[in-house]
Amino acid sequence: MISLLCLMLLPGNIGAVVLDSLNRDQAYVKTIVERSSRIVNTLAINSGTDKEAVTNIIANRYFQLNDIYERRDSLLQALKADPSVGKEERDNRNKTIHDEKDAALYRTHFAFPAALSLYLSEDQIVAVKDGMTFGVVKVTYDSTLDMIPSLNDEEKAQILAWLIEAREYAIDAESSGKKHEVFGKYKGRINNYLSKRGYNLVKEREEWYKRIKEREKQ
Repeated sequence: MISLLCLMLLPGNIGAVVLDSLNRDQAYVKTIVERSSRIVNTLAINSGTDKEAVTNIIANRYFQLNDIYERRDSLLQALKADPSVGKEERDNRNKTIHDEKDAALYRTHFAFPAALSLYLSEDQIVAVKDGMTFGVVKVTYDSTLDMIPSLNDEEKAQILAWLIEAREYAIDAESSGKKHEVFGKYKGRINNYLSKRGYNLVKEREEWYKRIKEREKQ
């Protein structure tokens, strides 16, 4: 069974979080720790102990996600290699494997920000999520508002709400490509919403590109 975060807070020392690196490829561990450190370095954490703890929490989450997806892939590979399984059973087992993956992601999703909350403010936790998802929420939100200056407050709030929802799924995605795929689906939802609200997105985009070119000339 996959542990909630493999955090293992040491008794009497809330600042100590053990890195879940045992039996993992050390080159992979190094890459993940460096990636996590880059995120932590944006958070203005003064305590070196807290900084290390947060780095390990983020790294452990990456390890945990990797374990979840590796288990799914291993089960799918074994299923594919079994010639005794008929189509109907194969389809059912395939669904079960994906359902188990989704359940594992759901069970562990909320433990991650809960662990971070021992060391970080809400704004810092959001910054961690943005760091894990390449800042797509802000980039997309700012670009949409820049493209359509006439958006009202209700529309802005709805767009931001969907992007924040997308981020919650994207932080659990298995790769950068899959993270962008999640945001892509929500961008499609936003575009459909704006079209139904009467916005001509083709025209809005054309006018936006013109404004960008004019800015570049200045």
